[in-house]
Amino acid sequence: MNILVCISNVPDTTTKITFTNNNQEFNTSGVQYIINPYDEIALSKAIDLAGGGANGTVTVITVGDSSTEPTIRKALATGADKAVRVNATPADAWFVAHQIADYAKKNNFDLILTGRESIDYNGAQVAAILGELLNIPSVSVAKGLSIENGQATVEREIEGGKEVLSSSLPLVVGTAEGVAEPKIPNMRGIMAARTKPLEVIEPIEVTPVVKVKSYDTPPARGNVKLISEDNIQELIQLLHTEAKVI
Repeated sequence: MNILVCISNVPDTTTKITFTNNNQEFNTSGVQYIINPYDEIALSKAIDLAGGGANGTVTVITVGDSSTEPTIRKALATGADKAVRVNATPADAWFVAHQIADYAKKNNFDLILTGRESIDYNGAQVAAILGELLNIPSVSVAKGLSIENGQATVEREIEGGKEVLSSSLPLVVGTAEGVAEPKIPNMRGIMAARTKPLEVIEPIEVTPVVKVKSYDTPPARGNVKLISEDNIQELIQLLHTEAKVI
């Protein structure tokens, strides 16, 4: 089975976010980048399915400049067999999906895994767009995934229950918690990653459909008011007059 895993290079969740150029650009100075956590789940599942090479191969792909290569090498150290970097700035989900789809069309992948969303933009769009561009089924948000005899079974949480879907391959799946436990690279994997192939390809021409007007941080939280548990009437009044939620 030939598996492609799409990974994003995102700021660590502990990073303090600031903006430059009139709040139109993200300030990358001093920022620590990691593999998008949902993509780590996808990668771990792909490695499990490939069975250390016994059942298939795992290729990771990302859209980004050379600064993303440490993140790619971590994916290789975790267990991916090879990597591809599309040498472009990821303008929006439309642009990214087209770059990945163009590569996928040329390499006949049986399964394409993404995270449910990236933790920087939270768009949750790439998996669905990929399915449309490749004209194959796409399922998000997956909480469980198994493959047997070329048939995929995908579990999703829905309002009030669980949905179980079945699809033949090829298939695109956007993964979430429950699909697999993220793996931690060991020393052997880190050493092996140095010699694994990392191919750099140039992007195809795609016009982004989203233009950023500005970024802003959430407003600071206000002061907390503590109300005595015996004073229910005051709590109701404040929820009505100040919080305005009732």
